Amino acid sequence: MAVHLDRPTLEAALVGYQRQLEDIQGKISELRRRLGGRAPAAAAPSAAPRPARRRRHKMSAEGRARIAAAQRARWAKFKKKKDA
Repeated sequence: MAVHLDRPTLEAALVGYQRQLEDIQGKISELRRRLGGRAPAAAAPSAAPRPARRRRHKMSAEGRARIAAAQRARWAKFKKKKDA
């Protein structure tokens, strides 16, 4: 369900969020000052970017069926050998 807000409401929300952002930035500055002015290594902007996530390959239904058939064949061979 979409909520339609009028312009003054949206402007008031923007002002409120900007105030919260200023408060948070002030707290971050205070923490950095207490740490000696340096940011933690994980948050350093010069840190190397994370490698991109590897894309997962999707297996076709045919491929899954072939693997299942091969596994059934292996089990049959194993059970036949065990019974003999």
